[in-house]
Amino acid sequence: MTRRMSRTDNLIHQFDTVLRTLTPKAAQPSRPSPAHSHPEGPLDETQRRDVAGLMRVNHTGEVCAQALYQGQGLTASLAETRARMEKAAAEEIDHLAWCDQRLQELNGRTSYLNPVFYAASFGLGAVAGAVGDRVSLGFVAATEEQVGHHLEAHVRRLPVDDKRSRAVLEQMRVDEAQHERWALDSGGSRFPLPVKWSMRLISKLMTKSVYRV
Repeated sequence: MTRRMSRTDNLIHQFDTVLRTLTPKAAQPSRPSPAHSHPEGPLDETQRRDVAGLMRVNHTGEVCAQALYQGQGLTASLAETRARMEKAAAEEIDHLAWCDQRLQELNGRTSYLNPVFYAASFGLGAVAGAVGDRVSLGFVAATEEQVGHHLEAHVRRLPVDDKRSRAVLEQMRVDEAQHERWALDSGGSRFPLPVKWSMRLISKLMTKSVYRV
């Protein structure tokens, strides 16, 4: 029989999740990075900086995903929804760790803005979860759709010889698409276009700031 976590245990678990998400090199993936199947390609200094900027953006996106799922998991009304949020968050840890590993290979760093984006995403997730599971799941689906768009754009922008970064982003695209389908199949609301356009605008603002900071 599985022991239910006490309030204190849950707070400790949540705090540990925050630390592992925001501390570079702390996240441990359950799957090996897809990059490991490919040799390092020749990149000049300009290409290396550009790819590092892209991977920094993707890393921050995964920080936001962790915060979003954590916030939603705390306020979701249905136990099944909370469990699925926790499972999705665990899968996103792989992405977080893979992006971090690739940044290290590129002599890059994670964004200084990660704590700000984590706090904002946690708040949005908690509000969405409190409104209702259909809205919460719909928010997941809409978010994963936006993530898929910018991953696709980043894949097109990568240098031809950077097969390691490409492998990571391609696998992330597959996983994010699965999360989007799960959220909709589980009863998530389809957000109207104006809401999606607003989310896309926010995503672009995040991308431009994190690319350099």
